Amino acid sequence: MNIQTDYLILGSGIAGLTVAIKLAQQFPDRKVLVVTKSNEAESNTKYAQGGIAVVMDGVTDNFEKHINDTLVCGDGLCDRDVVEMVIKEGPKRLAELIQWGTQFDLNAKGNLDLAKEGGHSNHRVVHFKDQTGLEIERAILVKAHQGKNIEILDFHFAIDLMMCANVCQGVYVLDEKSNEKITIHSRFTILATGGIGQVYQQTTNPKIATGDGIAMAIRAKAKISDMEFIQFHPTALYAPNSLSTFLISEAVRGFGGQLKTKNGHRFMFDYDVRGELASRDIVSRSIETELKNSGEACVYLDCTQLDLVEFKKHFPTIYENCLLEGIDVAKDWIPVIPTQHYLCGGIVVNRHGQTSVDNLLACGECSRTGLHGANRLASNSLLEALVYAHQIFKFLSESDSEIKSVTTKIQYNFKRKMKPITIEWVSILKEKLQSIMQQNAGIVRNDTDLKNTLRQLQLWKNQCQKIEQEHLVSKDFLELKNCIEVSIPIVVFSLKRTQNKGSFFKEGKTINLQF
Repeated sequence: MNIQTDYLILGSGIAGLTVAIKLAQQFPDRKVLVVTKSNEAESNTKYAQGGIAVVMDGVTDNFEKHINDTLVCGDGLCDRDVVEMVIKEGPKRLAELIQWGTQFDLNAKGNLDLAKEGGHSNHRVVHFKDQTGLEIERAILVKAHQGKNIEILDFHFAIDLMMCANVCQGVYVLDEKSNEKITIHSRFTILATGGIGQVYQQTTNPKIATGDGIAMAIRAKAKISDMEFIQFHPTALYAPNSLSTFLISEAVRGFGGQLKTKNGHRFMFDYDVRGELASRDIVSRSIETELKNSGEACVYLDCTQLDLVEFKKHFPTIYENCLLEGIDVAKDWIPVIPTQHYLCGGIVVNRHGQTSVDNLLACGECSRTGLHGANRLASNSLLEALVYAHQIFKFLSESDSEIKSVTTKIQYNFKRKMKPITIEWVSILKEKLQSIMQQNAGIVRNDTDLKNTLRQLQLWKNQCQKIEQEHLVSKDFLELKNCIEVSIPIVVFSLKRTQNKGSFFKEGKTINLQF
């Protein structure tokens, strides 16, 4: 089956749907196709609790303060021009989101209720209780469905980009329900596929976060960068018997939650003068150090001193999830551990969202814009997604007619293999992959373990390539292949880096290696 479209967007989170909505409005006679591998509402956006960092109070806050907070958190590796552009665009993009029907919490005066999170010098995080991402996803999906020229193909898995020399011409897709292979030709392809969380054993990301967009970009020879900068959220709920990881938002610490050891020592001031409001990399590493020294499985977030009525008002989902685990925040400390949360690097894009591959653009977590540097400032990710979605829209609106569209029709050989791959084989290898990445490419790394991990990853990659030639592949197998594909540059970039920065920390003497 062959499909032709003008604009193809992979991913249905805040980045992908924002681009789709704007392009559909600007070009009502052109087709906008959104492809997503799960249901249309499933994305990393949906699970974002905290909010969007935007300067709204011109009295105590200003752009320069937000810019400085971002630069400090990025530890010298941010692109200042990009930081300035994103932060100054923030209020306009937020206003647009509100115009589309997104609800945000208001204070008693009817103004936006601004929260403060780690690394921020001011209250500037716009939120909807502790379900900001879910509310944004709801609103933009409603808006997207109003676009008559927007089509959303859910449960369609993107296998690989369709390439002719250095030009992207579309994508090869697997219809997960019928197992039919589809070729989608597009004038422009936009990757908005989210993060890489499933590479790790412990992650706040949903099951769909298998690095598919970055893996496809790597195979298409697109430039990637900063893959070593993996952000670990300091406070995921420690519930070893739970099937999923639940995040205790950064905003809880901004609200007054205190991190303590089992013995009640409030340890964060031993590491940073900002205490619990230090940036995520510092808090995560501090917790890791405490756990290593004590041998305990977790530390604790003490909220018992907080106003319970206000806590439940601001964090209803967190309160309910804690209760489900038998934790009453009014009298019990919340057990927490650092957990993989966000990728600061990815597919390199310019200010217009263009990658190094012609007619291929990217935005959201899969992209590397230069905003985050070595470490993302809390609640800057949704802001970045909104701004870069707008940048892509502006670029295509102004330049589309000037860009030569390649019309070569490429057919992909979807030859049916005889033997299917067993689910058990995929599951076992995925567990091995997650274990080795958690242990050797986590919060603290070292060259010896990284080199051993790289050798193992390359063996697994070769094994997958051989299996793919001989078997009928499944979605689970393709996701595993992508996880291995993105794990390799995480390790390679970690080996190359000789200086600890932001979210990256390597023990011992580092070695310059050439790859």
